[in-house]
Amino acid sequence: MPRPNKPKRVRSLPLCDKFLPEKGKRVGHEIVMAVEEYETLRLIDYQGLTQEECAFRMGVGRATVQAMYTEARKKTARFLVEAAALTIQGGNYCLGDQEGTGRGERGADKMKIAVTYENGQVFQHFGHTEQFKIYDTEDGKILNAEIVDTNGSGHGALAGFLQELGVEVLICGGIGGGARNALGEAGIRLYPGASGDADVQVEAFLKGSLSYDPETTCNHHHHQEGQGCGHHHGEDGSCRHHHGGCGN
Repeated sequence: MPRPNKPKRVRSLPLCDKFLPEKGKRVGHEIVMAVEEYETLRLIDYQGLTQEECAFRMGVGRATVQAMYTEARKKTARFLVEAAALTIQGGNYCLGDQEGTGRGERGADKMKIAVTYENGQVFQHFGHTEQFKIYDTEDGKILNAEIVDTNGSGHGALAGFLQELGVEVLICGGIGGGARNALGEAGIRLYPGASGDADVQVEAFLKGSLSYDPETTCNHHHHQEGQGCGHHHGEDGSCRHHHGGCGN
């Protein structure tokens, strides 16, 4: 028996779902674009995400995104060249995390972002962070922010802690392989290697200009009390990355 086609996660429906040639011009035919095809255009061409990032957002593989994106661009080209009508409707998708097919309400692009936090700065050791600053954002703007305590949760439990809060994106300093895997399993997108003022980093992320290093890891175990953590630190106190870190 073939495996059922998995609904693609869509953040919001288009503000306008039908496009026609200029009034008075003859419409030759109609082109129908599925909602999930439109979503690939919004994420890749409008928001500037890579195909990998788009796949993560939509909860599917990169090959699926590539196929939908190619089809969406072909339909857009046909709409422009053939003076056809373009309708965006139907498909196999779910809005946000709610499963469904071809249904939903128009909504804003909302996202919850967490930052490892200490004294206004991005804290540099994910596994040792005692606080996160949680940001509720909508359409690229911060609506609300609050500081939450981890209550002594170790690195193994932090991914679940963030997942329960509904966090979709984590910005942090150093982080190891074990924590990376846990965050990936929780569906949380990771931006490590960031440093500086937490609010500024979130604003930069929303503008697509966050400075981060996806290869950053952290060796913070096995040091004596009163000694450094064993990594190199910059003048701002940020943890310079190592490869082959502790996994936490």
